Amino acid sequence: MDEETKKAYMEKIEAEIKQWDAEIEKLDAKVETLDADDKVEYKKKFEDLRAKRDKVVSRLNEFQSASESVWNDIKTDIEETWGTVKEGIKSAWDNLGQ
Repeated sequence: MDEETKKAYMEKIEAEIKQWDAEIEKLDAKVETLDADDKVEYKKKFEDLRAKRDKVVSRLNEFQSASESVWNDIKTDIEETWGTVKEGIKSAWDNLGQ
């Protein structure tokens, strides 16, 4: 992967991370209107989403300084985790009603 492609990929993921942060913040606000039991359940789910988000950030930092030989492994891990976070956010919105 050349440097230009690598930079474009990183910018794409960084933009997605900002979007996730905004979505999770909106979900947190929505959850505040729920009863206590539901609130606890969703807060746990959001903690998991944030942990996965943090993993993507960590792997992205590794990706930035990684040698070309490990870029694909890191990229694969980022994309797998990214998919999980996107699905988790979508599922939360589906369950809470947008």
